[in-house]
Amino acid sequence: MEKKNILTYEGLKKYEDELQDLKVNKRQEVAQKIKEAREQGDLSENAEYDAAKDEQRDIEARIEVLEKILKNAEVVVEEDVDTNKISIGCNVKIRDLELNEDLEYKIVGSQEANSLKGKISNESPVGKALLGAKKGQTVSVETQAGVFKYKVLAIDKTKTE
Repeated sequence: MEKKNILTYEGLKKYEDELQDLKVNKRQEVAQKIKEAREQGDLSENAEYDAAKDEQRDIEARIEVLEKILKNAEVVVEEDVDTNKISIGCNVKIRDLELNEDLEYKIVGSQEANSLKGKISNESPVGKALLGAKKGQTVSVETQAGVFKYKVLAIDKTKTE
């Protein structure tokens, strides 16, 4: 059985929009590029044709990936998230006890994880350690760099954008 792709509603919408754009717009754009390149004649030395075919291959590969993600998607209903303990779809505020600094994360499924945007996966070491933790609880996270301790300061439902 294939692994479920846990998504927030925001993540689901993003993937659906991208898939729609690829199928409706990008496919037509690349087909037009291929048609124009063909009209230039000899395809054996036609860089535009080769580039357009490569782009077409990339688009079709991405469509396949997105369809697979969406086929196995399990959407977290963020309004139903229990804020008594950390789960997927929560915003959490934690304190790094060693550095004494506060961090804020949104716990998401692995497909949506983006540490630069503060979205960490439920499968990451920190995400795994935080799951199920309650406000006020301290969790230890074992990483290659050592053991880190975090205190859970707050758990909120996701703010919809």
